[in-house]
Amino acid sequence: MEDKRKRARVQGAWAGPDMGSMASRSALASQVCGAHNLPGNSRQTRWGREMQFVFKEPTEVMRRVPEPRIIDKAGVYDLSITAAGISRLSLFPSFIDLKEADWMFEQLHREVPWSQKTNFRPDGFYQEPRLTAWYGELPYTYSRATMQPNPHWHPLLTMLKDRIEEITAYTFNSLLCNLYRNEKDSIDWHSDSEPSLRKSPVIASLSFGDTRTFQMRQKPGPEEHGDYTYVEQVHIPLDHGTLLLMEGATQEDWQHRVPKEYHAREARINLTFRTVFPEPGDMRQ
Repeated sequence: MEDKRKRARVQGAWAGPDMGSMASRSALASQVCGAHNLPGNSRQTRWGREMQFVFKEPTEVMRRVPEPRIIDKAGVYDLSITAAGISRLSLFPSFIDLKEADWMFEQLHREVPWSQKTNFRPDGFYQEPRLTAWYGELPYTYSRATMQPNPHWHPLLTMLKDRIEEITAYTFNSLLCNLYRNEKDSIDWHSDSEPSLRKSPVIASLSFGDTRTFQMRQKPGPEEHGDYTYVEQVHIPLDHGTLLLMEGATQEDWQHRVPKEYHAREARINLTFRTVFPEPGDMRQ
């Protein structure tokens, strides 16, 4: 990290005087209240010539970690434009009326078949710090573990899917439900970039229950060698009944997470609608 945290430093050099004007400069210096005797301004060489210090602008500066951008108002936001395309968010606060959202939360909390999924990482198996449920005609694999097909949609989920499709003009065939039971439940940095979602997937995320902060960070360029220290970040508080739409290159160029929190949080349900395609060789194509 030493090359990442470069400090500004004064740069310059001692430059010899112009021989043709040495006499006039010496006369001028003698008139400036002993300025030629101030330390750091000039010095005498062994030949008796006065040398002046020439200041140069610093070429190295301290890199600062950028402050997160807060998005909490309704609107369409272009996060970045790269070779992969435009990364775009659309935020719809109060997409579901407060009273409706209260009723829906209770229904989903009680009637969705929640379970704790076991995933795999290089150091072994682990249980996700949240509960999930999957709906869709096709299986869905992430973190090297597969959720089996479940075509039996809860009627409320079907209604919500229809309403989102009407507003966004996108269609979805699958749904991953997440239940964050308290402040200790979370999901780590990741992108929804599984092969079954194909390139530039559209993800519609609908939240119920307690507010949690949805954090995003841009993937670093090749010159950063995988270091996320100085990348752009976005924080979005997802309130009860809020819809967030992620489009374009968002999954290719950004990561997101819902971190653990130190303050007490009540339960939160997050519904992420998506379109899943059959994997190559799948007979359901």
